[in-house]
Amino acid sequence: MSTTAFSTAVAQARDLLRWRSPLRTELWAARLAAGLEPGEVEPFLRELAADGSAESRLTLAALAAVDITDRAATGSLLDEDREPSEDQEPSEGRGSFEAGDTAAGGRVLGVEVPGTGLGLPGWVDRMGRVTCEEAWYGKADPYGEQTLAVLSFRYENGKEPHILVVGIDQPNGGLAVDAVVEEVKFLDDLGLGPAEPGVVAGRVLDAFELGDRIMGAQVADTLPAVRPLAIARALAVPGLVRQAPDGTLADFHDLPDVPGAREAFERLAEFVGERPLWWSPARVSQFLTSWLPREAILSDAAVAAMPEVVRAWSRFNGDQPAVLRQIDEDAPRLPALMADESLAGLVKRLAQQRP
Repeated sequence: MSTTAFSTAVAQARDLLRWRSPLRTELWAARLAAGLEPGEVEPFLRELAADGSAESRLTLAALAAVDITDRAATGSLLDEDREPSEDQEPSEGRGSFEAGDTAAGGRVLGVEVPGTGLGLPGWVDRMGRVTCEEAWYGKADPYGEQTLAVLSFRYENGKEPHILVVGIDQPNGGLAVDAVVEEVKFLDDLGLGPAEPGVVAGRVLDAFELGDRIMGAQVADTLPAVRPLAIARALAVPGLVRQAPDGTLADFHDLPDVPGAREAFERLAEFVGERPLWWSPARVSQFLTSWLPREAILSDAAVAAMPEVVRAWSRFNGDQPAVLRQIDEDAPRLPALMADESLAGLVKRLAQQRP
């Protein structure tokens, strides 16, 4: 990092010392960490440690508070089997390096940094020390093509309540595409249902981990600057549940009372899989006109029941007029499509050939 950039960071830290806001400082540190190129990290941290000013020490403490490098070192954002070193206490849901640890030295952004002595105001030690109070999860748009995972936090002294909102893309597998930290009143416009904090935090970590595995994933330009803080916040939630199933399918109890309905719904559940909230006209059409003819072996009763089953599911899962219109357009073609053997995929053809 250039001397000019270092000077800019120190000047910004000077302003933050006057603001005395743990949240504002953590958000700044997350942006700072996201802007560092790999080759810039070590020289920048060494320069901060050598400078020794209050501004440099605050910068190191803030970077430590949002540091996720040790927690992601094995390729997983939460490595529960990792043993602490002899001079390191178990993290208990936090990272292995907290804001106050800069006094004795430790690792920041993967680099060993000597002790700084700190000597900073008491509010600095509150960075990263938050309590998760509530959580919400649900659709970000009428068709659930993006879902929102929301966690609310408050610092240990009860001040600066805030929420973390993570947008999770559904068509591309459930990766994180955007994140913001906002005031709690931001919830008023989201219309989400309450959820278990540990489950929601696990979904946030799953979404970021998936994004890390996909090369060239399209995400919002603002995501990298929030990502370190978002992951640190999710890791601070007790009772994390990774890869939690979505309970939407289990909550559906309006199956039509017609022959073949259960068989039809089982195939619908297979199709929607782990992303049941994503239910758009395009996905309905794909199910009725492409996936079923290619993949599903159905009884005549199930084929006849399928339109009513899909309508019932659609009413339950948003009741969007455009989705219902798409069913009316595609459903009459289903018996003919299911009878067309040329549309069957290899797995279906092999299964039909078995005695």
